[in-house]
Amino acid sequence: MINEEALGWVVRTRDPDFAGWDAFTAWLEADPAHASAYDALMLADSALDSILPPEPVAMPVAANDPGVRTRRPLRWIGGGAIAAALVATVSIAVLNRSDIYSVTTRPGETRVIALDDGTTVELNGGTTMRFDRKDARFAALDTGEAAFTVRHDGTNPFRVTVGDTVFEDAGTVFNIVHTDAATRIGVSEGKVIYNPQAEAIALPAGRALAEDAQGLRVMDVAPAAVASWRQGRLVYANAAVGDISQDIGRSLGVTLTATPGARAMRFTGTIRLDRDPALFFAQAAPLMGLTAVRQGDGWLLQEGPTKEGNGPQS
Repeated sequence: MINEEALGWVVRTRDPDFAGWDAFTAWLEADPAHASAYDALMLADSALDSILPPEPVAMPVAANDPGVRTRRPLRWIGGGAIAAALVATVSIAVLNRSDIYSVTTRPGETRVIALDDGTTVELNGGTTMRFDRKDARFAALDTGEAAFTVRHDGTNPFRVTVGDTVFEDAGTVFNIVHTDAATRIGVSEGKVIYNPQAEAIALPAGRALAEDAQGLRVMDVAPAAVASWRQGRLVYANAAVGDISQDIGRSLGVTLTATPGARAMRFTGTIRLDRDPALFFAQAAPLMGLTAVRQGDGWLLQEGPTKEGNGPQS
């Protein structure tokens, strides 16, 4: 969030007609990290002329600038390229910072990260996250699944960035799953705020949120089901088998696919994890009303129960 704010000030202060110096000074003095972020972006700013086209475009003055809102042209920002160009600038100034580091787990592997502020992040298999050595209140989930046990600080909330989404802690235990197709969060203790600067949807304990091709949905969830993978089980209430198969793949480290008919089926219940895939599918597939078929190094879930006594098909 600090880097996004700093980028906004870089954009505005480069305008020759900029007049919001009092507001800019107040922002700098509010937190020493503000000046550091602004200076880092200004240093990277020398590369902007080669990134941004020269055509002018109208940009709104920030809401916290004094006076009446007007629109002023910035001579060096061009039309529809602005969003991509600003993202490129953030990448130059932020992603290459030495204090930002990544942690990746292989499918089937788990890892616990203890942050300096007392927060604990538990990564499930097949997960990549970024952290900041200088800011223990920042985390970014790039892909996979992670459970968060956060030390609450009302003056400095813990935030998780997931793509374009921000989840802000309010003293919380929660679990986030992020794939190319969807983002899901469940809260077991405390409260999480979804996009606090936009929709600001409050998710107290026992609530979940899903964002996918169907849109944004808020629903109930059993607190015991949140991050249940940490206890060696997967707990579901009317969940799509397509989502379940991804959870299984992360937790066991297996390549798992499902037929279209199987993916669309829904399941309510508890599945016990077993590190032996053959034993796992022998009990899990019939429980979901499916058949598990071994395919080389992977597995396929398809409609129809396994024939009694035969176990998973090969």
